[in-house]
Amino acid sequence: CDALCNCTNKTACDRVCRSNVKHFVQSVREVGSLKLEDVPRAAPVPVPALPRVIPCIEHRSRRDDRLQSDTIALPLYRVIDLQHGKLHVSSREQLAERFCISADAQIVLSGVEKDRYIERWWELKNRKELLQDLAKLDIGMITSPNYSVLTDVPRTDNLHAIKRIALTWAEMAAAGLPAALHVNARTEQDYRNWQAMVAEREEIAALAFEFATGCGHSERIDWHIEQLCKLAANVDRPLTLIMRGGSRKLHILTQHFSSVTLLETESFSKMRCRRRARIVGDKLKWNPSLTPEGAPLDELLAHNVALVRRFHESPPTANPKLRIPSRLVRRAANRNDQSIQPSLLDGIHLADQARLVATNLHRVIPAPKA
Repeated sequence: CDALCNCTNKTACDRVCRSNVKHFVQSVREVGSLKLEDVPRAAPVPVPALPRVIPCIEHRSRRDDRLQSDTIALPLYRVIDLQHGKLHVSSREQLAERFCISADAQIVLSGVEKDRYIERWWELKNRKELLQDLAKLDIGMITSPNYSVLTDVPRTDNLHAIKRIALTWAEMAAAGLPAALHVNARTEQDYRNWQAMVAEREEIAALAFEFATGCGHSERIDWHIEQLCKLAANVDRPLTLIMRGGSRKLHILTQHFSSVTLLETESFSKMRCRRRARIVGDKLKWNPSLTPEGAPLDELLAHNVALVRRFHESPPTANPKLRIPSRLVRRAANRNDQSIQPSLLDGIHLADQARLVATNLHRVIPAPKA
C-alpha cells in the first residue's frame, strides 16, 4: 500500500494514502470501506434495447435544426448544473431544445468526463434528489462516473476510486434509472473484484468502459479487452456493454457480450472542426468541409452521424483478434499479494530498487484521463 508513497510533504498530499492519516481516515469514512461487498443493493431495472452506435452531442452551438436520431447520448454534466446543484432542464422538451435534438429520442447520459467534472459530482450533497429528477425525464440509460485509477499512486487510492464508482452506480440504480456500471481497473485483481460483484448482483445488467484515453493506448487496449471478455464469460447471464472509444475493437467485444453499444464522439467533434466523414475501403477518413462564417452545421452533423454509424455497423473485413504484447505478459515480482520468486539479476540491485517503481508491471494498466 505504501510502495508508491513518494511525497515529501505527506500532509499536503491529496491522495488516499496511509501516510496522511487524517485525509486517509476521512476518505475511507466517506465510502464506508475500500471493499465492494458493502455497496448498497438496488432493485433490478430493465435495460432498454440500444443500437450498435449512438452519437454523442455536447451542445447545440452552430445548429438550427434538431438532430433526428432514435437514440442520442448526452454528457451527464451538461444536463446538470454542477455549480448550483440542479438540472438545467425540467422537461424532455427543454432537454431537446437545449441540445437541439429530437424530443422523442431515447436518451443515454454518459458519466465519462474529465476529473474536474466527476469530482464536482461527488461533492454534491443532493445527488439523490438530482437523480430522482433525472428519472422523471424518462432517461433511457445512464453510465456511472469514471473515477481515475492510476499507476503512480498508492494502492489505497485505486481502491478508493473504484469504491466511488460502485457507490455512484448504486445511487443511480436506486433512483430507478437503468444504470451501467463503469468498470475501471488497474490490475487483474481489480477485474476479479468487479467480476465477483457483477456475478452476485442481478441488478447489474450493463457495464460501461472508456477507451478514449489511457485504456485505449496501443500497448494496453488488448489487455483490457481480454479482461472484459473474461468477465463477461464468467458471469452466468447476458451483459450489455456501453463503450466510449476503442471502436476498432468493437467486433471483438460483440462476440462476448449480449449487446455492445458504442457512444461515438467523432461525428460531433469533427463537425466542429468542419470535417466531413468519408469511407475509403475499410477506413473512415475526414476531409475538410469549410463553411461560410456563421453558417449552420446541421447538414454536416447529420451526414457525419449517418456515415459513422454505417461504418461501425458494417461487418469487419477480417477476423478480429486480440494481440497481447509479449512484454506485458512478463511476470512482476509483486502483484496484489501474488508474490513469486524474483529473478536473480533483479535481486542483485534490491537496495537500489527499494524506492523505484518496477518496470515490468505485469498486467498493471494505467487508466489516466486527458
